[in-house]
This record gives sequence, C-alpha cells and structure tokens, in this order.
Amino acid sequence: MSATASPMSPVPPASPAAPASRTHVIVGVLAAAGIVVSVMQTLVVPLIPDLPQLLHTSASNASWAITATLLGGAIATPVVGRLGDLYGKRRLLLISTVLLVVGSLVCAPADSLAPVVIGRMLQGFGMGVIPLGISIMRDVLPPERLGSAMAVMSSSLGVGGALGLPISAAVAQGTDWHVLFWGSAGLGLVVGVLIFRLVPESSVTARGRFDVVGALGLSAGLLCLLLPVSKGGDWGWGSGTTLGLFGAAVVILLLWGVWESKHPAPLVDLRTSSRRPILMTNLASIVIGFAMYAMSLVAPQLLQLPGTTGYGLGQSMLAAGLWMAPAGLVMMAVSPFAARLSAARGPKISLLVGALVIACGYGLALGLMGSTWGVVAFAAVVSAGVGFAYAAMPALIMSAVPASEGAAANGLNSLMRSIGTSSASAVMGVVLAHMTTTLGPVSIPTEAGFRATFMIGAGVAVVAALVVLGIPGRARAGRPVPSAEPSAGVPAEVPGESLVPEAVKDAR
Repeated sequence: MSATASPMSPVPPASPAAPASRTHVIVGVLAAAGIVVSVMQTLVVPLIPDLPQLLHTSASNASWAITATLLGGAIATPVVGRLGDLYGKRRLLLISTVLLVVGSLVCAPADSLAPVVIGRMLQGFGMGVIPLGISIMRDVLPPERLGSAMAVMSSSLGVGGALGLPISAAVAQGTDWHVLFWGSAGLGLVVGVLIFRLVPESSVTARGRFDVVGALGLSAGLLCLLLPVSKGGDWGWGSGTTLGLFGAAVVILLLWGVWESKHPAPLVDLRTSSRRPILMTNLASIVIGFAMYAMSLVAPQLLQLPGTTGYGLGQSMLAAGLWMAPAGLVMMAVSPFAARLSAARGPKISLLVGALVIACGYGLALGLMGSTWGVVAFAAVVSAGVGFAYAAMPALIMSAVPASEGAAANGLNSLMRSIGTSSASAVMGVVLAHMTTTLGPVSIPTEAGFRATFMIGAGVAVVAALVVLGIPGRARAGRPVPSAEPSAGVPAEVPGESLVPEAVKDAR
C-alpha cells in the first residue's frame, strides 16, 4: 500500500490518529451520511400502493422502483469499496453522494416509470457510503474510539430506515410526492458538502489496477441472482425466466471466482475472504440481514391490517411508521454498549449476543402481536439484537484484513447483508402470499401466516448464532494484519489494526 493525499482535499492528509476534537466531527458527519443513505431505502415505501397510478404503469412494473435501489446497492458496495482502496476512500465517498443527489434529481420531476427506476438505481449506488465511512474511521480515528465509532456508523442503517418511513409517509400524505425526491437531493447535497469540508482523506491506499473484468463479472452475477430473488413472486418461481437467471448466476459467479483467484489484483481477494474468520462473519451477515429485514417487512403489515380481522391493528401508514420508529432509535442507543462488549470480550461475543437477542425478540412476537405496544416492544428487542450484530460485523472484518483492503472487505460484507435482506423479502413474501384469507374483495395474510414468519425469523436468528460459534478466537491485542503489498514510508500499523483475532494469526 502507499500513502497518498487526495488532490480534492481541502485539508491535509489524515494523520495516523485524528485529534479528539476532530474525531467527534468525523464520526458525526459519517454517521449522518449513513442515515441519509439508509433513508433512501424506505423513501418510496409509503407510495407503494399508489405507484401504479402515479407512474401510469402496472403494479408489477411499479415494484421496479424498489428493486432498482436494491440492485444498485448490491452492485455498488463491493465495487465502490475496491475503488476507494485504490483511489481514495473520501473521493469515492463524495462520488457516492453525488450519485445519490443525481438520482434524486432524476426522480424529482418524473411522472413515468423509466426515469424513476434509473434515479432509484443511482440512489442505490450511494449505499457504498457506509463501508467507505467505516474504512475511513479505521484509518483516521484513534484506536480507543474506533469500536464505538464503527458501531454508530453501522447502526445508522437502522436509524435511517426507521425514521425514513414515517417522515416519507408524512410528506407523501401532506404534499406532492415529488417533494420526497427534492428533499432527498437537498439532504444529499448537505452531506456531500460536510464530507468535503470536514472529513479528511485516508492516507492508506492499495497498489495495483482496478479489476474491470472482475467488476463486470460480479455485477452480472449479482444481477442474475438478485433479479429472480426479487421478482420471482411476479414471474413465478418455476418459470423459465426465474430458473434461467438462477442458472446463469451460478455459471457467471463460478467463472468470476476462477478469474478472481488468478488475477494479481482482484476486485475481491478470495484467498483473504476464504479465511475462516471472514468467511464465517460474511455467512453470519447474510443470516442476520435476513432476520433484520423480516421484521421491517412483517410488522408494518400487521399494524396496518384492519381491526375487523381480529388480529390486525388498524393503523394508517403514517401511524405504523411512527410505531416502528422507536425500534430504529433503540438500535442507535445500544451501539455504545455493543462497542464496550466488543472491547471487553471481543466482537464475536457481541455478534453472538445480537443473534440470540433477535431470536428472543421473534419469540416475544408470538405473544405480543395483539397490540400496538406489543409490536413496539418486540420490534425494539429485535432491533437491539440487530444493533449488537451490526456493531460487531465491521469490527470482525476490519480486524482480519489489511488496511489497504478495508473498504473492499467492508463492501463485500455489506453485500452479504443485502443478499440476506433480499432473501427475506422473497421468503416472507411467499409465506404471507400462500397463507391468506379474504376480506371483501382482497386477500390478506392470516394470523397463522404472521406467526409463521415470526417463527422463521426466530429460527434464522438461531442459525446465525450457530454460524457465529464457528468464528474462531476472540479479538484481543496483537500484531496488526500485514498489508499484502507493503511499501516504504508507510507505517507498519494503522489505527484499528491492533485488534486482530488470535485465530486469524494462527490461520496465517
């Protein structure tokens, strides 16, 4: 790796550890960026019932406004992470916010499907902000602040998602829906200016060229995988299109793996990613992502079903969003405790606690689903578990890879979470669609259907805990992870690399 300064930077290159006064500013700006980006994920959820009419299209086609953001985020996170390692994390952070703003401006005046889909995909590209932000924290923050800072950054996902839903619902109900996108453009612009002025460029970069073939191969493979996962319910799970795309995904990703294993500077270092600590953490991320998103999908539906069903809670979209908002705040509130637990016992223990708390939350749901306060309670428990888990995952990843690969490794971990959330959407959608009853002219999920989803969530969380048990060792003080390509003039250690699992060192 090499030490370089970004020519875009209005501040000097980052020192090995930012002063305490700057630390608070850097963490605050990066966390705010994470919240804004995660708000984009729920921005159009209140509009889902009205999108076909607003965009003059069918309900099936209108769902592309959601799917496009998912695909954009999945493709962007590993690619943008690697670009950040090579050409400057802050530079790519700014580019990601620019794409978010451009996407919002494309959507803002639109009244048809095509520009909204294009703009929503560009907004999805902004998801690279979170792994890039975590990697910058590793490079510029003092080690004693790193754990809590990464926990706050990770929890911004939940906070943005929880706050975005009621805010979007209130705006959509009170004014023209285009205001949502004008507002998101303004938020993105403010965050971009704050990053430009207040966040320093990392002095840690990787050497080598960008793996264009690897990026194209991974993007094609992810598209073929996530498209049928997202749209299989509309196309039919046994249709030629769905099965053909799944088959193409297998072939493309296998060929991509062969290419990456032979490339001297791969997009994803499969040798590093196959190490047991990283592999098991990424597998746990898929399952935790599933468990987290299941709650986001199921609880609002339960809140909004009419009370005449006997189990629905009769809330409006805005009220349902407000009832769910405390869950996101709980995720932020537990992040400092998760960081302390990770510092004392290792991030593996925090991740294990998170998985078990999530399982307990879904268990509570079976007994508390009959009231709005009950939904708030079990959603808060699930979110607390997610807060512990999300705080631990970047710590496990960052302690097991060289600083010059930090953004790419975090991007891959974020991708694993996205695969988990996509799978949750597909599985829970199938369960609720097949366990229905009629209410007037429409079909709605049955009470048994909701109970089945909660039991699936609990089971998946238990599986996550079992996967976590396969992560070797615990993080403790030790020698740093060496860079694959050290160069003269670069310190042997950067902030955050001192927390290396002993098992990782043994594996090397």
